Amino acid sequence: MIRESEYKSRRDTLGNKLSNNSVGVLFAAEAKTRSNDTEYPYRQNSNFYYLTGFKEDNSALVLVKSKKGLKTLLFVQSKDKKAELWNGKRLGEKKAKERFLVDEVHSIATLQTKLRELLENKKTLYYDFALEYPKVKMLKKESQKLFAQKNIASLIGSMRLIKSKAEIELIKKAIEITKEAHHGAMQFTKCDKYEYALQAHIEYIFKSNGAYNDAYTSIVACGNSANTLHYIKNDKILQKNELVLIDAGCEYDYYASDITRTIPVSGKFTAPQKELYSMVLDVQKKVIKKIKPHAKRSKLQSYAEKLLTKGMVDLGILRGNPKKLIQKKKHKKYFPHGIGHWMGLDVHDEAPYKYPNGKEIPLQEGMVLTIEPAIYCDKKDKTIPEKYRGIGIRIEDNILVTSSGYENLSKKIRKEVVDIEK
Repeated sequence: MIRESEYKSRRDTLGNKLSNNSVGVLFAAEAKTRSNDTEYPYRQNSNFYYLTGFKEDNSALVLVKSKKGLKTLLFVQSKDKKAELWNGKRLGEKKAKERFLVDEVHSIATLQTKLRELLENKKTLYYDFALEYPKVKMLKKESQKLFAQKNIASLIGSMRLIKSKAEIELIKKAIEITKEAHHGAMQFTKCDKYEYALQAHIEYIFKSNGAYNDAYTSIVACGNSANTLHYIKNDKILQKNELVLIDAGCEYDYYASDITRTIPVSGKFTAPQKELYSMVLDVQKKVIKKIKPHAKRSKLQSYAEKLLTKGMVDLGILRGNPKKLIQKKKHKKYFPHGIGHWMGLDVHDEAPYKYPNGKEIPLQEGMVLTIEPAIYCDKKDKTIPEKYRGIGIRIEDNILVTSSGYENLSKKIRKEVVDIEK
């Protein structure tokens, strides 16, 4: 659990990044209609949550920076018995002032009037350029007279790169639940059942353990479906002697896990499946060992590509000199994506990979990233040995950068051939 003092510390850090005589505004995510009078499950905007820990919609956080210092204002929905009867209890201004370590709390109904006052004679407005909420449009209209408009999301993203101890504990909890789900999938009787039945079993375990939201739509891809990277139909029958690629993670108190395992439907790898799987697993282990402070993701990427290309040459999937094959990008046909990404409040965390000057940000203690080498051999690819056609394999773990190297946070999720079969 993250304490209110940590949220306040984040707001203070952000305030230090704002220029004098400026206003920063963040909005809660809007509730979205699914159809007619039903809505999608609500999920708070990650940046807003990062600075407040507040889960209600129709809210806003305003930071006012002056030479005197930082002033924080939170705007929330007022108590309303009729509205709360339909949509649940609201915190309201009084309780919000008691809970949050902010200077002022106001009704969201007063936001436009209050902003007009706060923006008077200010030089800079900070807000999230990616959002197109009606409130953002209102904000832009109010700020036409301002000297400059800057993207507050980029400032928050750089803060989100380094995880606190409390954040790491929440990620570990999400991974612990995900471990139970993936192990449950390995034990699930799969032959002649549908992919969606296996997906339902995984997500049942998520929810049974307090992870009410998936971190993303689960991928359960049997056979050649695994060669579609973002396959989410999950509507085919799990076939005997095929592999099933499961990319599934949950959120625990908004913090994500992101795990991929590739397992045999029948419980045993065939010889060709084992050859490909062992090659990818060996690459993953070697790449993970390279993780430490000051290492660069681009170097991890090139190292993974070098190892995978050599592995594919050894197996006859590619032919020629590995170095020349990489120069010609021949390996991209079978490994088209990156070796990993940041992870935190979002499964693909909204944090930068480069400094504003374009230089790559090296790994630092407290960063969390995924490592996910893969090989995708489409069944229609006649250039590769027939025994490998239709096989797609990805193995993904979540790694914390430590002061001396790394910690594989998901190391307890089985991935050795012998352990999966057992």
